[in-house]
Amino acid sequence: MATSLWVRVIRRHKIERQTVEPCAPEEVREALTEACRKLDLSAPVWLPRHERDWRDFSQTRFSPDDFMESVPFDRLEIELIDPDAPKKKSRDPRNA
Repeated sequence: MATSLWVRVIRRHKIERQTVEPCAPEEVREALTEACRKLDLSAPVWLPRHERDWRDFSQTRFSPDDFMESVPFDRLEIELIDPDAPKKKSRDPRNA
């Protein structure tokens, strides 16, 4: 199964709209642009902070300040979904 980019529009702590776009980890910006087109949004500005979060966690979030136009939501979250990735185990001793 292929990896996908899950894009969520969050308003008042709830998912208002969402879409999933096929995506390779190195092609996240192209997938994000296509997902924004589907959601009828302008693409956000990709800053070094977003690049760092993407590299470290395979997810990042954009605030309304990251868009050139005014947007009617609190944040846009993106996350890489990889069904073939090994599952991470909790380090919490209560889950042992």
